[in-house]
Amino acid sequence: MAKKVVASLQTGGGKEHTKCVKMIKNPKTGAYSFKEEVVHNDKVQDWFAKN
Repeated sequence: MAKKVVASLQTGGGKEHTKCVKMIKNPKTGAYSFKEEVVHNDKVQDWFAKN
């Protein structure tokens, strides 16, 4: 799936976006999960601070 996302971002204005991945720990079980989102380059720091 990552290949599709990267390939589709290369056309048009896709170079202005970044795929962000953050690891989140579940407080109940201690297991980790990943949150992924495609964010505009200007908003990357805000996305990591918010989530």
